[in-house]
Formats: sequence, structure tokens, C-alpha cells
Amino acid sequence: MREDTRRWIRADKAHCWHPFTRQGDWCAEAHDPLVLTRGEGSWLWDSEGHRYLDGNSSIWTNIHGHAHPGITAAIRAQLDKAAHTSFLGFTHPLAAELAARLCAFFPGTLERVFFSDDGSTAVECALKLSLQHRMQTGEAERTRFVAFENGYHGDTLGAASLGGVSRFFERFTGRGYEVTHVRSLDELDRLDPIHLSGVVIEPLIQGVNEMRPWPTGMLAALRAWCDETGVHLILDEVMTGFGRTGALFACQRENVVPDFLCLAKGLTGGYLPMAATLTRERIYEAFLGPAEHAFYYGHSYTANPLGCAAAMASLDVFENEGTLAALQPKIDHLRAGLASLQAAHPLIHEVRQCGFIAGIELRQPDGSRFPRESRAGETFCLALRKHGLLTRPILDTVVLMPPLCTSTRELDHALAAIDAAISENPGIDTRPARP
Repeated sequence: MREDTRRWIRADKAHCWHPFTRQGDWCAEAHDPLVLTRGEGSWLWDSEGHRYLDGNSSIWTNIHGHAHPGITAAIRAQLDKAAHTSFLGFTHPLAAELAARLCAFFPGTLERVFFSDDGSTAVECALKLSLQHRMQTGEAERTRFVAFENGYHGDTLGAASLGGVSRFFERFTGRGYEVTHVRSLDELDRLDPIHLSGVVIEPLIQGVNEMRPWPTGMLAALRAWCDETGVHLILDEVMTGFGRTGALFACQRENVVPDFLCLAKGLTGGYLPMAATLTRERIYEAFLGPAEHAFYYGHSYTANPLGCAAAMASLDVFENEGTLAALQPKIDHLRAGLASLQAAHPLIHEVRQCGFIAGIELRQPDGSRFPRESRAGETFCLALRKHGLLTRPILDTVVLMPPLCTSTRELDHALAAIDAAISENPGIDTRPARP
């Protein structure tokens, strides 16, 4: 191992605190984490010179690949002008242009954009806007939200209160918004909507719930229910937005327009942290008038010019490179490859796919789950590294969500890595995995 790599690992273990990570295992003397140093297209390199396909788009963010020349050039050009200017009491050209461009995807419906920093804050904005809208339109009794079991909407306290995955959120229960969790539209129908402000859902597919798609037509039916009850429909497209499902936005697959649309991750192509919450003009109008009606919420880096430059460039790439048109054959290729893998390996219990998002669930040959303490999914993802594929599991479901620019040949590399790792570990070593 190179001395630089050793030095970086020592400094990390001495001072860094990683998300969703058992730090005791991470800092164990025997654990040598990968130090990622550069990327190009769908590939990443570590400090030792090894190359890996970015199988989960750097935690679901990267859209067009690393070091895309168009996005890089746009960021550099903005750097020569200003890296950051305040959006409180000022504006700048790229923020205005980006807001107009996002709204143009939903003409006459979603006409206002509130910028923030990440997926959690995009959802927080939607929740606060929904509640304050109720307060200012004579519906102050509508104070509750509905979210779906096993959903995930972020880690800030308000967004976390929507979460339906107990290992993330149960210790904070009762410390956020008033939330009712349901499993289906049937359960939603049994609720009295009189006190409900909004219903929040990840459209088409739940991410942290081991990549589980919703039934076709469910989102359109939910929109109809919200129309009947006057409940705001809040769509969390932090993961599904910007082409992941085969359409630019997942809601477009069922011709649904929400009352709030939450975007982040892929908004900038995955290059810089930035988020946007889109909403309707009629909701915005309730915030006009006296000072107490203003939305007193914001972040220091709201509408950061570098993020806006990256986002505008990413949208240019969609248009100039025909990203969505080129994606459908790759979605079909991925589907066929995953079906072949499942047929060949009893350890693959189920494959769940929505567009360019896939979850490969591993179970024991008799169909039973691996013991939780074995961390079989983590063990398997570590085995994938020596075959040049980087990804992370959700429990024992291996996520495959590469950048949209990934070629069919690169998809075959990922599928071959999975095939080889299973063939070499037919029972999967169920000793506890390191991070």
C-alpha cells in the first residue's frame, strides 16, 4: 500500500465520522477502506490505481458520469464570476433561469421553486410550506401528514418523522411532525382526511425499502384521492428524479402532477449539493401579503450559483445527448441480464427493477433470509470489489443504479461481476462483514 494511502486512512480513522457506519468496525486496525481519488464517466479509481464501475452512482447522485466536460466547464465558468452570492434579498441569473427551466417541465401547474441544499431539506420545505399554507388559508386544523410504511424521506428531524424504517427513526418517534403511516391505498381510504395536510410518497419505487416498486397505477390513484380530499400530494423524487425511472421525473410515467415536488441528488448531475421544492401558484399566493405570511426559512447556500450552473449544464446534457432516448434500450438490456442472473443463481431470491434502478435480493437457497447479524449483503458487496464493481446493499439487497451514461458493455461488466462473486461465494460467508 502506498504511503499516501496509509496517511489518508490514518487521518480518516483519527478524525472522520462516516454516515450510516459502524465506526468501531470502520476504525478497526484490520480494516483498510478504499480511498477514492478520481472518476471518469461511469468509473472510479482508488488511491492504489484500481478501477471500479460506479454501481450506485456515488450514493444515487451521479447522472451523466464523472468529469463530464460540459458540467465541469459550466462550473469553471461560474467560478470565474462568483462562487457564491446571497439569495436573501438578491437574485442572480442562473437561479432565475434554472427556476424557469424546472417549471417549464410542468407548464401551468408547478410554477414556483424554493431552493435548498439536499433531499432532506427539500422535503422539510414541502412539509413546512404545506402546514403554513393551511394556517394562512383557514385550515389550521390540518396538522397531520401521512407517509408510507418502510419509506425514507431524509434525516433532518421533520423529514425523519415521516420515515417508516424503524432502524433509522424509532428512537426519534414523537419528536417531529404528527404522522400516520399506512401500507396501501386501502389503508389510506380508511383515514378521516379532515386533519390531514399532506401525503408523502416516493413515486413508483421505494428506495431504502430494498428497492420495492409500487403497483402500476398506484400514483395516479393517489393523485385522485388527494383531489377528492383536498390533501396535498408531496412527491419525494430525490432518488427517482432526472431519468432514473426512464422518464425525466417518475410522476410523468403516470401523468401525475403533485402539489409539491422535492428534487435533489441528480439536480446538479450529482456534482454539487443542491435541492429544489416545486409547488403550485395557488399555494405560493397564500404567502403574499403581510410580513407574517412570509416563509421564514432558508439556508446560507440557497440557490448557490455553482450548483445552479451544474444543474443548468446537466439539463443541457439531457437535451444535447438525447439521454432519455438512449436510456430505454439500456433499461431493456439490464432487465434481460438480471433475468439471466436470477435464473442461474438460487441465491438471487428476487430482482426488482424500475427503469435504471435495480435491487437484487439475496437469500439462502431455501428462500429464508440470511441472519441479520451475518450482514450477508455487505459481505457480498465487498466481494464485488475485486471484480471491479462498487455498490452498497440495503440489508441483503444489492443496489445496481449506475449513471445513465453507462453503456451496455459496462452493464455487462457489472452483471459479470455479480455472477462471478456469487459463483465464488455460493453460500456467502456469513461471518460478520467489515464496512
